[in-house]
Amino acid sequence: MAERSEAPAPEQLARGAIGLREVLFQSITHMAPAAAVAFSIPVGANFAGGALPLAVIVALVACVLVAVSIGELAKHLPSAGSFYTYASRGLHPAVGFLVAWGYAFVEPFVAPLLYLILGVTVAGTLNAEFGWSPDPWWVWALLGAAIVFVLGYLGIQVSARTGTVLGVFEIAVFSLLGLWLIVRAGDANTLAVFGTRYATVEGFEGLAGVFAASIYTILAFIGFEAAAPLAEETRDPHRTIRRAVVYSAIGIGLFYVLTTYGATVFFGPERMAGFQAFNGGNPWEGMARRVWGAGWVLVFLAIANSAIANSNAGANAATRTWYAMGRIRLLPRALARVHPRYRSPHVAVTVQFVVGLVLPLWLGFQYDPIIAFSLLATILVIVVILIYMIVNLSCIAYHYRFRRAEANLLVHGVVPVLGIAAFVPALLTAAGVPVFAFIARLPHPLSLSGPVAGLWMLLGVAYLAWLSTRDPQRIRDTGRVFLDEEPAGV
Repeated sequence: MAERSEAPAPEQLARGAIGLREVLFQSITHMAPAAAVAFSIPVGANFAGGALPLAVIVALVACVLVAVSIGELAKHLPSAGSFYTYASRGLHPAVGFLVAWGYAFVEPFVAPLLYLILGVTVAGTLNAEFGWSPDPWWVWALLGAAIVFVLGYLGIQVSARTGTVLGVFEIAVFSLLGLWLIVRAGDANTLAVFGTRYATVEGFEGLAGVFAASIYTILAFIGFEAAAPLAEETRDPHRTIRRAVVYSAIGIGLFYVLTTYGATVFFGPERMAGFQAFNGGNPWEGMARRVWGAGWVLVFLAIANSAIANSNAGANAATRTWYAMGRIRLLPRALARVHPRYRSPHVAVTVQFVVGLVLPLWLGFQYDPIIAFSLLATILVIVVILIYMIVNLSCIAYHYRFRRAEANLLVHGVVPVLGIAAFVPALLTAAGVPVFAFIARLPHPLSLSGPVAGLWMLLGVAYLAWLSTRDPQRIRDTGRVFLDEEPAGV
């Protein structure tokens, strides 16, 4: 046993390498607070107009509810497979497989999304300040991909600690600017932005605009759960993962409310439909120039920093999911290989690097970087919302099937049900299913998101059927919690 504790298994990640601080910032930086405020949430202004803060509240409530469910499951099932392990144990291994299939498809989108933002931000700023033309946005996207690859390859300690430093800086800058805007707004401050009075965008009036905007405010929250795939590398994962997921959702949610409210009342709620296009598509930098003068440089650095931090966190979550799926042979076994020195899943890190190069370049040139960002984001939101709803359901089933003695009606019943209900409007809008009067269709090419996500899941169903007849054990293995199976000395 002593020998095994000194020499980790060839495919074992770095156990106990990080604590609450690093895991908390894995979730926080995955949400990309600065980049989300600067780019994800402003997309919602195209639909909600001056009611954008209400759309943030909708997303905050929904995500905190699911964060509670994730925390309750992570307490008992610490696994790099995270979501799919929860669904497999709570509901059925076939459901766990489909969750794994969906998450493995969209989580790798996170890094490319932010490479697009990095490219647009840096190229646009250099063009405006120094006249660099044509805008070489793709150069900066490639540079971001290279940085994230190096961080991921060097292991979770380097990657997570870098994310912590970057996350503190971006939150500090945007919190200060949000407060500054509120003060500068003066008499324009109003709580009416938390209602539908200013939801007046043509075709998206009232709640239709709020729920359409919530697709992109939910996007800003995606990542609060990203601590879960690091369970096998975390000290005391049964307790730490739960705290990180819940704390990050609440903390960054309040940060989004502060900054979005400040931007809305300063810019003018009646003008918010044009917010995203302000200052050449970088509205926060434009507002910083107005109130801080040369201090806009801090906002520029915070956004660029946030793009790197979020890409890094997204790559961590994606590669750990691929690692876990490779370990049980749902994906090629090579993805479960671990670097002998850095204990990183280096093959998965390399594949993520390739995906991070191909997707932003292909879609960025096919459309343009901002449209490419919106398209990938909408596909991501559709699949992740479905997974969030399944996790809520898994929380109910797991506790009432296997932990009946500790099941609580509020925490393991009411909260998950409300969490499922809270996501329904955004899911139907993103998927293009207008079954209610307050659901409106998204424009092209965002309308392609539902069919793309649906096609991928149909392929997953076909693969599931094939595995069910050829090797059903691989499906059952989605429920394995490897930490619980290992000898205490490991």
